[in-house]
Amino acid sequence: MIMKRVIFALAVSLAFSGNTFGQESPVVPPVDFYSLSFTSITGRTIDFSAFKGRKVLLVNTASKCGYTPQFADLEELSVQYIGELAVVGFPSNDFGGQDPGSNADILEFCQKNYGVTFLMMEKSAVKGEGKNPVFQWLTDPAKNGWNSQGPEWNFWKYLIDEQGRLAAVFPSKVKPSGEGIASLLSKK
Repeated sequence: MIMKRVIFALAVSLAFSGNTFGQESPVVPPVDFYSLSFTSITGRTIDFSAFKGRKVLLVNTASKCGYTPQFADLEELSVQYIGELAVVGFPSNDFGGQDPGSNADILEFCQKNYGVTFLMMEKSAVKGEGKNPVFQWLTDPAKNGWNSQGPEWNFWKYLIDEQGRLAAVFPSKVKPSGEGIASLLSKK
């Protein structure tokens, strides 16, 4: 079974160009994705059970990164798949100190420069000992069922399917509007 998963992950990686990690068949996570919650950038508690029945694209973001223009693609996806996909940004200063501002600074930057209307969470750590609980779930096979790959830079993307299962992980260089993500979004 492990070899089968490794072969599949390699095949997905080659098909989507860029070290994409995915699952051959859905894995029921040991810890329910919908049991998670987190604080939004405006201070509201967001209960992830609100995402039931939709795909969710979770992205660690930064305002001063070479990948920052991906905010525009993420916003486009959130509009294109409204009702079917929730895009959720997690600002973090973990990589190169590229998001040093406050929550208010980050929100203003995203709205002013990229018209971001999708859900942004409060600034938090996405790696290391202080990693937020959502990224703990995303990177711990004992919680999500299979993935241990954490973000290696800003704008790593984690796709959750409609049943709350981690479906795929995309590195920074995979554009939100690219074929790899689009092919998974169009699957029901």
